[in-house]
Amino acid sequence: MRAEWGSVLEKVVSHQDHNALIELFELLLTEEERSAIAGRLKVFQVLLIGEMSQRQIAAEYKISIATITRCSNYLKHMSPEQREKIKTLILD
Repeated sequence: MRAEWGSVLEKVVSHQDHNALIELFELLLTEEERSAIAGRLKVFQVLLIGEMSQRQIAAEYKISIATITRCSNYLKHMSPEQREKIKTLILD
């Protein structure tokens, strides 16, 4: 039987305790993976705000141009409705 991403998400959302979530992610993801996810989230947030160039994002947050370009291309292929939904999910 193959592991399903949905089962991972169910396990994550079932936790209300912040510390328990930290422990769960430390178990499931390496430090490098956690850092990559955090970096990707930051890139999406900054790109959606739209006040920095890709080079500024790379310099400010120490994230590769390749990662920023992948995120940017992903956003470019979204419908305006999808972009608005993503904004409500990840922007404070």
